[in-house]
Amino acid sequence: MLNSLPVISGGSVDTGLSSFLQAVNAAPMLTAEEEKSLARKYRNEEDLDAARQLIYSHMRFVVRTARGFTGYGLPLADLIQEGNIGLMKAVKNFDPDRGVRLVSFAMHWIRSEIYDYILKNWRIVKVATTKAQRKLFFNLRKSRKRLGWMNQDDVRSLSNNLDVPEKTVLEMESRMSGTDVAFDMDSDNDDDSAYVAPAGYLADNRYNPEAMYEKDTATSRNSDKLELALAQLDERSQDIVQKRWLNPDDKKATLTELADKYGVSAERIRQIEKKAFSQMKGELVA
Repeated sequence: MLNSLPVISGGSVDTGLSSFLQAVNAAPMLTAEEEKSLARKYRNEEDLDAARQLIYSHMRFVVRTARGFTGYGLPLADLIQEGNIGLMKAVKNFDPDRGVRLVSFAMHWIRSEIYDYILKNWRIVKVATTKAQRKLFFNLRKSRKRLGWMNQDDVRSLSNNLDVPEKTVLEMESRMSGTDVAFDMDSDNDDDSAYVAPAGYLADNRYNPEAMYEKDTATSRNSDKLELALAQLDERSQDIVQKRWLNPDDKKATLTELADKYGVSAERIRQIEKKAFSQMKGELVA
């Protein structure tokens, strides 16, 4: 029984990957009965050696699947490792009594893990966030290889086939056509060849002294106006406005609570509040 699984390691990535592929290709194929027997051992007895044997014998399918995604510019070794995670999840969830071979069941898990890895690592900025965008990400690449830059008919056709809005198709095509740009300018570039990096024109104005002073001045001015407006009211009206709208702990008094305090109806409190706002309005807008 197999005691350890091959891993991509070694002095260099190429050497490690080459050794891994040799080990995977040398793994024996399982018959349907052998596969079912090992799957039952793992499912019923939690036999980890049986699980390792199932995984080892199916790694060649992970490699084959991962090779189909090398066009995204990501290392094959990383794609294989992600696919292996999907294979392990498939073995964990495989039911040998359903009459389906493990390879058929595992392909969904393998592809899913590779899909997620590509979406997270293809660009620094995440390209696809919604379900419709994730669906489009892989289909758009296939369509563009075949069609080049998409025209309106291509967009409409893809929209109908995948049941997503045309607007989403256009947005995803735009995202995938762009490239990542360094925020800071490369220090090795000279002035003639260097591009204008975003750091050169995207200013951070959060701590701009002028803006901070204007904000503080406006806040102080509004606070002074509010105090003057409140001073125009009688004591009861001031109390109602403050307890309803200016409580420092954000606990707003109800009309009923204030009605009980002053021995009047809640409707009367509402009328006093409305009148107070009218009186304050002239001072606040001046």
